[in-house]
Amino acid sequence: MEIFVSFMTGSLAKGTHGYPENIEEKAPKASFTPPLCTLKHLSSLMTCKSPGEEFAHKTTMSILNNVSNYSWDSKAVLTLAAFAMEYGDIWLLSQLHSSDQLAKPIGILKRVPTILSRPGLQKHKKAMVELNNLVKVTLEVIQCMFELEKLSIYGTKDVPELSKAMDRIPIDVYWAIITIAACMTQICCIINDEDRTQDLSPFAQKINFTLTFLRRQITLCRQQIEIIEAYRKINKLLQTPTEIMEVFKALIFGKDNVQPLIDGSTNGKVNIDVLKRKNVLFYISALDITNDDILILKPISEGIRKENQYKIVWIPIVEQWTDELRKKFEMMRSKWPWYVVQYFSPVVGIKFIKEEWNFKNKPILVVMNRQGKVEHPNALHMIRVWGMKAFPFTTTVEEALTNSVDGIVSVWFDIHPNVSNWIKQEKYILFYGGKDNEWIQQFNKKAATLANDPVMKDTKISIELFCVGKGSKGEDEPNILGHFWNRIESFFFSKTHKKTEQDIVTQEIQKLLSYKTESGWAVLSKGSRLVVNGNGSTMLKVLEEFDKKKELVREVGFEICFKDHYEKIIQTGRHCCSVDIPMNAGKYPEHIKCPECPRIMETYISYKCCHIDGPMNALH
Repeated sequence: MEIFVSFMTGSLAKGTHGYPENIEEKAPKASFTPPLCTLKHLSSLMTCKSPGEEFAHKTTMSILNNVSNYSWDSKAVLTLAAFAMEYGDIWLLSQLHSSDQLAKPIGILKRVPTILSRPGLQKHKKAMVELNNLVKVTLEVIQCMFELEKLSIYGTKDVPELSKAMDRIPIDVYWAIITIAACMTQICCIINDEDRTQDLSPFAQKINFTLTFLRRQITLCRQQIEIIEAYRKINKLLQTPTEIMEVFKALIFGKDNVQPLIDGSTNGKVNIDVLKRKNVLFYISALDITNDDILILKPISEGIRKENQYKIVWIPIVEQWTDELRKKFEMMRSKWPWYVVQYFSPVVGIKFIKEEWNFKNKPILVVMNRQGKVEHPNALHMIRVWGMKAFPFTTTVEEALTNSVDGIVSVWFDIHPNVSNWIKQEKYILFYGGKDNEWIQQFNKKAATLANDPVMKDTKISIELFCVGKGSKGEDEPNILGHFWNRIESFFFSKTHKKTEQDIVTQEIQKLLSYKTESGWAVLSKGSRLVVNGNGSTMLKVLEEFDKKKELVREVGFEICFKDHYEKIIQTGRHCCSVDIPMNAGKYPEHIKCPECPRIMETYISYKCCHIDGPMNALH
């Protein structure tokens, strides 16, 4: 059937101009045998029918019944071929009518002189142009069906848009056949020089819509296939040592469409050769770069500049670019001082980025060496915790750093200069915070009373207080609060990205994370060493009742006394423990042990919106 369509592309597309110039190029193979009986029968079903949509529909259903054993695209091709036999005969005779003695009487039988006469040409000129255009569109529709058939080797799972097009094929075939039937009726009306002709406008409208739809689906399918091919190519490139430039091109650009980078420091365009033989930190995100990330990466940029072997590149991920998103991109790009990919087409390696690097709209930082080998699929977590100490940002360095942490306080030791000094001086520190300002005020009052208690003074116990997210005058400090929790979460991901048993530090970090959304929480440490990590209600109760126990401090020491009382209180009843981990934060552990008991935590799904793009202007 495909051979037949190829042949008709030349013959039908020429319309009133007769033969195609290079007919031998379109000639079918010697082994091709057309089903002439079927074609003659289909032609007879369409010949000399009355004009009107009702008759066209009946003819179409009759044709479909007669070719029921054929595939859908074959049904359309056979109908078009049957039409071509009649259509082609007329125009062949029109070419030979004046010169071939045999063609002349046959042409008279086919009423060719009527069509070729000046009155006939003038009368039916518009109808013939309309007819020819409609035949060409129908042929293009059938060609699109064959193109979709070729693309179907990829399957609808990998190419979802293919499913939409293939599901409509029976409907599209129906409209192709009914259009052909209407065209045949129109030819009969012209040949018979009838005043009443077939109105082709409704068929033209529908078949043109069908062609537009099929072309669009083919374009979308090809885009998705390009992504699949890119996925395979990137996988292959990463399996063998190569040059990072080749990996970068395969990751971002389509075939023969490599674009320059934007240098954020100068706003000028630079060739991607600037990445040649360099180690590259690919910052991959949606159009929502945070100032925190830029501030975190600035010292990294300064640190790696001395080496001149590392570059930072932002790869914005946008599924479908719009004018509004381009404006947003320009605004975000102005804040980015390093290299930027400005490519207003979907990144061709998006499937690989999502599936292999676990990109879920939240930023990730993929570290790749000069040979194109991934040294870390997301180094952003460890950079948020350790900064330049994590250089050269490999998984090996991350493992060494996380294993060296002997207490959770070490993770935020530099949150404030005072904290750093207290840790160095091995002082007791009460860190606390929460969602409830009333709880914070109550805890601060009780904690200050304890720190200034005469017994603490007599035993030379120095307790410092630090409210995370509040300044010395009680004012909100959202930057410190956000930095604190980002660091805690980042450390948690750094520790749990491998399937290993959780150690004490990981459990305590997880425990602290479970308090993030509660009214209050508190951590008591001795320098960087953890003493107690508890939720707000429990820790407040410890402080409220500690006055009765404080004389024991002289005998057993403050730390033992405080910890024992905390353990007694939690034995009376534990509250539910939950840890909220954003699903879009990258790769996360499938199972998490409870930080307060040996059970595996149950998994729940919640949905949350923080309106980060501002209020909606309208609902549609």
